[in-house]
Amino acid sequence: MSSVFRPAAFATLLALAACDQAAVGGGTNSFVETRGINSCIRAVERETGVEGATLNTTLAVVELYQYIIDVPNARPWTCFTDENGRAVELLEVRRA
Repeated sequence: MSSVFRPAAFATLLALAACDQAAVGGGTNSFVETRGINSCIRAVERETGVEGATLNTTLAVVELYQYIIDVPNARPWTCFTDENGRAVELLEVRRA
């Protein structure tokens, strides 16, 4: 019985590991998105000189490679990245 159980258990573990990797990793797009968010946060912190910038998750963004970055005690910034996830343009959000 143990000779049958081991391969079945191993196959189950491999299947679970593959599902977990797919859920967590999400593929290349997820990696580029994470890189883009981190690149934008660093770029905004360099531009403003303020530490602690974060991704805004409340404002809807419909464009690819565009992120809203919140800065503590300051206006938020819109950041655009290239297809590799590098910040290429920053715009301070001005409210009327």
